[in-house]
Amino acid sequence: QVQLVESGGGLVQAGGSLRLSCAASGSIFSSMGWYRQAPGKQRELVATITTDSIDNYADSVKGRFTISRDNAKNTVYLQMTALKPEDTAVYYCWVRNWSLEYWGQGTQVTVSS
Repeated sequence: QVQLVESGGGLVQAGGSLRLSCAASGSIFSSMGWYRQAPGKQRELVATITTDSIDNYADSVKGRFTISRDNAKNTVYLQMTALKPEDTAVYYCWVRNWSLEYWGQGTQVTVSS
């Protein structure tokens, strides 16, 4: 059974930084990443990264967020800087191998203006 343990969410002022972590149990996943869902909105991709460190970002976070992973620890990170109130959302860890994908329970990120 795959377990994803997220940490690092919280409350921060606009312009501040936060770092999210997600540790996965089980096998190494070909893709890992983060999605977010703001109140009243659909879940959206934030960033993903492959085992070869090929990354992909939503346009709204490019230049501000950095995704990375430690394959030895089976952990994915999201360094968020220059946070804006519109970044406020529940952030979900996501992992995938072939057609199987798994989601974390979510961690709240709140950015105050």
